[in-house]
Amino acid sequence: MTFETLGLHPQILQALTDAGYTIPTPVQQEAVPAAIAGRDLMVSSQTGSGKTAAFMLPALNKFANEPVEARPGKTPNQNAQAARSRGERPRFMPAQPRMLVLTPTRELALQVTTATDKYGIHMRRVKAASILGGMPYPKQMQLLARNPEILVATPGRLIDHMESGKIDFSKLEILVLDEADRMLDMGFVEDIELIVSRTPATRQTLLFSATLDGMVGNIARRITTDPLRIQIAGASARHENIEQRVHFVDDLLHKNRLLDHLLRDTAIEQAVVFTATKRDADSIADRLNIAGFAAAALHGDMHQGARNRTLDALRRGQLRVLVATDVAARGIDVPGITHVFNYDLPKFAEDYVHRIGRTGRAGRNGMAISLVNHAEGVHVKRIERLTKQTIPVDVIEGYEPKKTTSAARPRPGWKPGDGRGKPGKPGQRTFAKPGAPRKEGGHRGQRDGRSTESRRG
Repeated sequence: MTFETLGLHPQILQALTDAGYTIPTPVQQEAVPAAIAGRDLMVSSQTGSGKTAAFMLPALNKFANEPVEARPGKTPNQNAQAARSRGERPRFMPAQPRMLVLTPTRELALQVTTATDKYGIHMRRVKAASILGGMPYPKQMQLLARNPEILVATPGRLIDHMESGKIDFSKLEILVLDEADRMLDMGFVEDIELIVSRTPATRQTLLFSATLDGMVGNIARRITTDPLRIQIAGASARHENIEQRVHFVDDLLHKNRLLDHLLRDTAIEQAVVFTATKRDADSIADRLNIAGFAAAALHGDMHQGARNRTLDALRRGQLRVLVATDVAARGIDVPGITHVFNYDLPKFAEDYVHRIGRTGRAGRNGMAISLVNHAEGVHVKRIERLTKQTIPVDVIEGYEPKKTTSAARPRPGWKPGDGRGKPGKPGQRTFAKPGAPRKEGGHRGQRDGRSTESRRG
């Protein structure tokens, strides 16, 4: 199947050709024709499966096939200019989007907007805008004044503008809930219900989620009409193109030494290191920079401008290591990410799947490595139950854990010294500059050897 067989408008096909897209993914093959036909959808699809195009291409196709006379008239900004020409005081007219995409995070909202601009690059009359927290209000007012046809937003900031009368959904035709499970996990249930209640009952609703069970399924059934259920792959997707490993560590010193060693693998193009706390993300990024790595932190306490600059640097290849909290687990699509490191295991097993999905993008292979304290073996087992996979335990000569754990299962065929890179020596500096001679003694910024859990209280 090709994109031509999906019945897309020539302008969209040209944009896909320009972007190098040739064959639609499985979720696109099933969702695009159904959405073009006007069906409501409930879609379960794994991260990285191409779901953004699955809901955006049908919407752009709808707008591209409309006759000129059927398109909306003046924008609020044009109305203001007309009022000034008549000597009247202009007043702000609420934006009236025709499509709304709700996302759980700012990063995902920006990613969806960027993809929309790419798919609709030859459609001059269609505008898309992101409304999200961390963006200055004057900038958002400027975007809303353009009366964009497509609005991509996070729930909290969207409700702010709804309550102040800046957005009117009376003309909304398409509602998309992207990564609905994540929005519910983040406590947006009431916000979603409020937003949906302000939209026309005649709208088309497309819901995408890693799972359609439990609360997600209940909400999906309430807000959709005779939906087509599409099950491509749930949260238990095996990620066959991603090699997974576990390294058991004795304490924080052991963990930092091992991370330093692993990051020196020449096979790494770019890597994401996931931490449990914002403080650790900043601390580790600082230590890696001191050691000579091109590293930066990404977490929720950063202003949106700083987060955007960090992600732009990652996409341009200026960063080799991104140290992030789970705010980055969804919404980052950088093909150059070859490795994901779980410095801390995620709180929920489902988040492990989304974390490692940051690598192995666009059909590439990837590597996911978790640094696990011995007491966390039960969390590894939960992940294995969810993914229906056994994650092999790896040991690198010179970095062997002194403690033992019943969860340790050396990967098949392992031999001492089988790890990548050169073997290290106990007690060496935590983060040494690449190529610098190794020295005995700890790093001046090194914390004590307590476990991650104990020092957090």
